[in-house]
Amino acid sequence: MEITQRLTQWVTGGRSTSPRAAKRPGLRRSKTRRVTVLRTSCFAALGGALFFLLGVCLLNLPDPRQQPFPLTEGEPRDVTLLLWTHPFGRYRRLPDCEARFGIRGCVLTDDRRMYPGADAIIMHHREITTNATALPSDPRPRGQKWIWMNFESPSHTRGLRQFEGVFNLTMTYRADSDIFLPYGYLVPRLLPHANTPPHTRPRRPHLLAWVISNWSESQARVAYYRRLVNYVDVDVFGRAGMPLPEDSTVVRTVRRYLFYLALENSQHPDYITEKLWNSLLAGAVPVVLGPPRENYERFLPPEAFIHVDDFPSPRLLAQYLLLLRRSPALLQRHLVWRRSYSVHLTAFWAEHYCTACRVVRNHRLRTNTITNLQRWFES
Repeated sequence: MEITQRLTQWVTGGRSTSPRAAKRPGLRRSKTRRVTVLRTSCFAALGGALFFLLGVCLLNLPDPRQQPFPLTEGEPRDVTLLLWTHPFGRYRRLPDCEARFGIRGCVLTDDRRMYPGADAIIMHHREITTNATALPSDPRPRGQKWIWMNFESPSHTRGLRQFEGVFNLTMTYRADSDIFLPYGYLVPRLLPHANTPPHTRPRRPHLLAWVISNWSESQARVAYYRRLVNYVDVDVFGRAGMPLPEDSTVVRTVRRYLFYLALENSQHPDYITEKLWNSLLAGAVPVVLGPPRENYERFLPPEAFIHVDDFPSPRLLAQYLLLLRRSPALLQRHLVWRRSYSVHLTAFWAEHYCTACRVVRNHRLRTNTITNLQRWFES
């Protein structure tokens, strides 16, 4: 019965289907044409305005590509940003921000001898909390900003208390960070596509996939998978399943599937990782487990994903996925949003450094420190 009600909502879009709702007062034919023309013009104008506002707002999130504050008049254009340590100890060549992202006025360096003249220092949490590297011992130059960068969830972030009052800016996946950069985001298309390629069986012969490297029986996602697999087949790749093909990536592999399990290792506000964005790039419909649906809807249109909380049990979720495979018209409801948006996967870590540099240019006069880092990040 619940599946039937849900399908009715999908088909009707939540509108009433009673005969009374379908009745409307009649109009004389002479007035009908004028009203129809006026109504069509108004709807066209309204539709254009709504699409413009939707593109500007980008689903009510700060746009990570835009400068959040205006430049202060008379400031020098260039800023020097020092990367204190490469994340997880893996060296990566620093990017040219203007050539790659169109962000001008950035000088990036990982040479610590540049410390006295740097406008800002990026410090990745993992290294400074595990004593892989120490904080700068020299006095902090006046006006220099220290940026706390972390893209792990609170469940995998330790030692925050020792950094109270140390940093000036936060840089994370959280939308309320000083420097906000999610794992991915949607970019409105200037000209929405009239058609999107349908998901046909020859192109996507398989139903459901899951790529996982960090397997733990204590995780909610593993417990959910254990229940779901009783009702539908799931092709599991990674350390706990089949190896990815040597000539393939996650995105290429998922392109053969209609659906993908984008299950997060922990549930926290805004913690929506590359698992979801990889599945969107692959053209699959993500089945998500993470923060509540309302949180996902800040990043995505409501129909762009299927939340496990939408169903009282894994059995009903499995039935819905199987129904969508048999019903292309219903499946298209999860795909039509692609006409208006393209998917951007954040480039680790080049995009982070350049985004930070862009924001630092507009925070030159900011000198306050963060005194509630642990309480904020764990909230």
